[in-house]
Amino acid sequence: MNRACFIKLCETLNTFGGLKPNRNMDIDEQVAIFLHIIAHNVKNRVMRCRFHRSGDTISRCVTRVCNAVIRLHTRLLKKPEPIPENSTEQRWKWFKNCLGALDGTYIKCLVPIEDKPKYRTRKGEIATNVLGVCSPDMQFIFVLPGWEGSAADGRVLRDALDRPHGLKVSRPGYYLVDAGYTNGEGFLAPYRGQRYHLNDWRSGHQPTNPKELFNMKHSSARNVIERCFGVLKKRWGILRDHSYYPIDQKNKIIMACCLLHNFIRREMPIDPFEDEGEGEGEGEGEGEGEGEGEAEGEGEGEGEYEIEHGDEDSITEIETSNEWTMFRNNLAQSMFDSWSATN
Repeated sequence: MNRACFIKLCETLNTFGGLKPNRNMDIDEQVAIFLHIIAHNVKNRVMRCRFHRSGDTISRCVTRVCNAVIRLHTRLLKKPEPIPENSTEQRWKWFKNCLGALDGTYIKCLVPIEDKPKYRTRKGEIATNVLGVCSPDMQFIFVLPGWEGSAADGRVLRDALDRPHGLKVSRPGYYLVDAGYTNGEGFLAPYRGQRYHLNDWRSGHQPTNPKELFNMKHSSARNVIERCFGVLKKRWGILRDHSYYPIDQKNKIIMACCLLHNFIRREMPIDPFEDEGEGEGEGEGEGEGEGEGEAEGEGEGEGEYEIEHGDEDSITEIETSNEWTMFRNNLAQSMFDSWSATN
């Protein structure tokens, strides 16, 4: 972030986050220490030498600033806005009333030896499964960190919907999801058994039927969540590898990183990491069928940070329905008819 953004962040944390200077450190030094740690994933002893502070001081500083950032979640999380009927944006104009996209991503973590089997992913890494929901402009709407790496994406989503202050999907809005989730009201998934990933279309292949064209358009729009995760992990080095913090603290840091991501995208006209994050993590959660590899613990997610929008006419569960299947089929046919008429 640039200097103006840093100054604005310090002011915001002081005014709304409750972060105060103490006799040893000003607010700007506390924030600088926290940002340096999460950006570069450095050890406490390195920070002691760099900032000439004791290890205890550094640890307390990280906790204070992290908690202050999280207290800003009602201000920093994006309020979902549906795609309008008159949208002309190429990626989104077909998905009227769409609120954005969601997916899960793995973030490596340190856990006690007895918990490692639950946190082991299908690739053998020890990680937490984090549910992220983002808007078309790559800002996080909802984040649920803390589930074990062995948990299926569908199970994490159901937990997010079940929580009292969890994910709210107001009708007729919906989110784009990948084939690892159920295609049901509020969650529009692609057709299985058809070409889907963007790489499948870069060799000059053209859609031959409505399902293929729908998958191509769906993939182009839903890729916003993969790009969002890519930018997030490039910006904050602590999310790319095992950190030196226990899992409970790591979950709070994950949430703080997502909130700071939103803050930077609002305050800076150009995000220096956006182009670098293009296409990052594409298909990361793809292929996880419903019910596969479910975690042993129930409701292990840590905290739900979402702006209160009310529960009026909100979707509280995800399940298949003939109406939603027909909606997807009609949308795919409309896309194909329009595309055929211009080609």
